[in-house]
Amino acid sequence: MNRKIIVLDTTLRDGEQVPGAKLNVHQKIEMAQQLKRLHVDIIEAGFPASSAGDFQAVQQIVRSVGDSVSITALARAVKSDIDAVYESIKLAQDPLIHIVLGTSNIHVEKKFNRSKEAVMQLGVDAVKYAKTLLPHVQYSTEDASRSDFEYLWSTIEAVVKAGATMINVPDTVGYAVPEEFGELIRRINERLKNMDESVILSVHCHNDLGMATSNTLSAIKNGADKIECTINGLGERAGNASLEEVVMGLKVRENFYHCYTNIQTQELLRTSKLVTYLTGLDVQVNKAITGENAFAHSSGIHQDGLLKDKQVYEIMSPEDVGADSMELILTARSGRHAFKNAVEKMGFDVSDETDFEALFTKFLTLADAKKEVYDHDVFYLVTNHRTADEGSKQLYELASFQVVSNDLYPTATVKLKKGADTVKGSAVGDGPIDALYSVMKTLVGLDVQLKDYKINSLSRGKEAIGRVNIRIQYQDKTYSGRAMDMDILKASANAFLNAINAILLDADVVQEE
Repeated sequence: MNRKIIVLDTTLRDGEQVPGAKLNVHQKIEMAQQLKRLHVDIIEAGFPASSAGDFQAVQQIVRSVGDSVSITALARAVKSDIDAVYESIKLAQDPLIHIVLGTSNIHVEKKFNRSKEAVMQLGVDAVKYAKTLLPHVQYSTEDASRSDFEYLWSTIEAVVKAGATMINVPDTVGYAVPEEFGELIRRINERLKNMDESVILSVHCHNDLGMATSNTLSAIKNGADKIECTINGLGERAGNASLEEVVMGLKVRENFYHCYTNIQTQELLRTSKLVTYLTGLDVQVNKAITGENAFAHSSGIHQDGLLKDKQVYEIMSPEDVGADSMELILTARSGRHAFKNAVEKMGFDVSDETDFEALFTKFLTLADAKKEVYDHDVFYLVTNHRTADEGSKQLYELASFQVVSNDLYPTATVKLKKGADTVKGSAVGDGPIDALYSVMKTLVGLDVQLKDYKINSLSRGKEAIGRVNIRIQYQDKTYSGRAMDMDILKASANAFLNAINAILLDADVVQEE
């Protein structure tokens, strides 16, 4: 009988720790709603004790999807952290407190500077306190793959006796190899099931050596009941185990793993694209499952084989992950029904008539300008509409601009609005973009540095929508900005403004002001 594997997605917590990938509340809610459509079992929504903004975002995610998806958030083994998690997730239908504490010698000796017994007692006390708040508590033994096994097991045994209902074994620095990690999980699972078979064994693997997916699958093969992953493998340093890779590994090789998940795999590509859009972090074209070339075949030998039988070179169908080859091309004459059908097909909710009418108006404007509107266009039109900031703070808007490009004095003139105020100015730069950003930097009055600028096409034809991703540094933090438009200079200007607005929305900066 096949075993069900619980899938926890930590894109909104571990994935968001990537420099420049920080999302605002509205973007996080949009992501959480897509994770709900993906049918993940648990969403790790953030680290509430880290900031007031993160606390509020977790609360909003609970209000948005907490009635049908289990919600958790991270806490250190500290009472105030646990309280923050509880207060932010308590209204969820199935809330889970997640506590993390290191078990390796280097963590105990260098990070905590305490004895092993004292650190273990911290964990026990934290679990006991968390159990007074909620029935479900997960305990993560940070850096488990580099820990002394007997101390690791003693910690697990102690926190289970204290009330932990899930034990998570992280390969925190991506140090493990599949055979070794599988054996570690086998040994823990054997003892854990003999001790209390109701406790769920989980794994959380990082990709520093490129083995996060392999280690996760090896853990499943050796008894792990739950996995922690991120979309596109996003996460600290080299990232986490990629949800889409692990899930499709289990599905395609079900005869080997004898396991399954509840993941709606047809939503994988759409989820991947949403994460790319929200974070501005593209996936490599040859990435497994969701890369642009994942189902592309250019070799004549491959193409000949595919024409005879797809199974010659395809172990899974593109439709299995949502890469549907059938595409309905829309125009301004397509009408509401065709547009609504296209939006619904992508998994977006269109039940709010007022919201849909506003979206349809934007579609008509785009269709008039672009003539033919493709799936890519619709996807980014909807996500841009849904994730637009609706906060009450006054943010910068682009009122108008003019750029003169030449090899002598490239010049930009810009007018910005912020609430009822308007500012305008001009500047000369090394090129049109440098001139544009120089005058905008002066107008907003923030000393920022451009760290990265990237533009790419989102769809086909000479009227293709261009997407601009930028990263700027302000003080010691990196902020990202993204914008789309058929005019790449306008997209560039709005991407810069969106990054500036991200700074203004940052709770720490707002408090300083």
